[in-house]
Amino acid sequence: MRDVVNHIIRVHDFNMVIATATTVAVIFVIKGLSTFFQIFFLSRAGNSIVAEQQRKIYTRLMQQGVSFYQNTASSDLLVRVTHNANAARNIIDIIVTTFVRDLFSVVGLLGVMLVQNFTLSAIALTIGPLAFFAVRLILKRVRKLMEKELSSISEIIKVMQETATGIRVVKTFSLENVMKKRMEQAIHDVEQRANSISILEAATNPVMETLAGIAIAIVIIFSGYMATYQPGVEAQLMAFMTALLLAYEPAKRLANVRVKIESGIVGVRMMFEILDHPITLIESKQAKALPQGQGEITFKNVRFAYINEHHVLENINLCFPAGKMTALVGPSGSGKSTMINLIMRLYDPIEGSIEIDGQDIRRTTFKSLRDKISYVGQDTFLFEGSIRHNISLGKPDATEQEIFTAAKAANAHDFILALNKGYETNVGDNGTNLSGGQRQRIAIARAMLRDGAILILDEATSALDSESEILIREALERLTKNRTSIVIAHRLSTVATADKIVVMQEGKIVEEGTQHQLLRYENGLYKRLYELQFKKNVYDIGEVSGLHI
Repeated sequence: MRDVVNHIIRVHDFNMVIATATTVAVIFVIKGLSTFFQIFFLSRAGNSIVAEQQRKIYTRLMQQGVSFYQNTASSDLLVRVTHNANAARNIIDIIVTTFVRDLFSVVGLLGVMLVQNFTLSAIALTIGPLAFFAVRLILKRVRKLMEKELSSISEIIKVMQETATGIRVVKTFSLENVMKKRMEQAIHDVEQRANSISILEAATNPVMETLAGIAIAIVIIFSGYMATYQPGVEAQLMAFMTALLLAYEPAKRLANVRVKIESGIVGVRMMFEILDHPITLIESKQAKALPQGQGEITFKNVRFAYINEHHVLENINLCFPAGKMTALVGPSGSGKSTMINLIMRLYDPIEGSIEIDGQDIRRTTFKSLRDKISYVGQDTFLFEGSIRHNISLGKPDATEQEIFTAAKAANAHDFILALNKGYETNVGDNGTNLSGGQRQRIAIARAMLRDGAILILDEATSALDSESEILIREALERLTKNRTSIVIAHRLSTVATADKIVVMQEGKIVEEGTQHQLLRYENGLYKRLYELQFKKNVYDIGEVSGLHI
């Protein structure tokens, strides 16, 4: 550049001025475009990796059984899917933009130092092990703090979830201050741990500065000695010192970056814990689709226990006849819901087998099994979206007329049309914009549309007002017709017409038969429950869960 300027001044060449200005402008444009494409491709690569990891995590979560979710907090899963996936992107950004560049710089300059003077290079490198162990101690502490910080972030999400889903309880019980204190504590913990991590990241600077200062001072002493007693090495020493000083800054940045990478690695490791977690319920490679049968269900010597619990079911042998209604009754905790979970293969029995139309469900594909089952539970879950969307989940390719027919059969069509937006009405988070009876009727419409050969009703009419219960009972009568129906109920009035009633207690079947037959057992459990409920106005069998025979 200096020669160009001198040439312009000497010969007064204005064309050279134009050429120089144009060259400078082009260089800046190229630099800007290079930076743009660097950022663009780097961001795209990072985003692609994050998206791919999130897809893998979600796919893995969908493969897990119910027991996995019972032992894992939803807030913890959210942190792993969002925060920890982003940690992978941060590591890539750091590695590409800083780590690789500085590593090459240090290695190249180290090569220059070794070529110039091996002895001085060895002296300078003595700080390497010291720096390594110092940074390693910092990394160990960062790792522990990062795990605690992620746990605190999970607590923030947990408190926020509980506040949003339980806002009515929060308001009616004046729990605002209680929830606020929990949130403040969680935020405080995150802040404190983030500050501690920042301090540790910053601590690499004085450590590296001190060690580098000592090393450079020793090198200067030896260089001075060599220059004094070995004339002619001045140029070599100058080249060595230049390389050493140039290597210092990237080496220091590498130490800082290593701490940042460690913070990200903690998140990535927690993310891979999900990907590496064994699947709790596996579909057999030899699994076959269920045949087009009538839906007869048979339990053969079934035993089951939840993790770290005593047996919930003990030697169950039972047949649910095809096309008939079978009711499961008994005190709370007797194993009724567990049997339902086993039929839907949310769990596998410890011993014995469960067959549908003669085929063991463990050798059946998940899809064909669950396509055969329509389920309506007490705690109706509706997804965010319209009423139409929630009903159509029973059959995603359903026509509008099929949706209307299902809604009418569930006694839901009239109340839906009475809403401002009809079938396009947004139900809110888990149906908060609807009443309990309305939510239940939508769930029944969803089951109607699914049209499974097996129908499971788990307390489908409990906790409803009389009018809603009447409408829902009418809908359920239509739904159970010509289906293998399994009904769990605490109100014995809802199972009076069942083809078979199975009475359970402490994980065992103690009685079975029609209501007429069971009431003839003088000291039978069902008769005692019946008399308590109808003669003494006990509303729920759960209230007499302590009964034994």
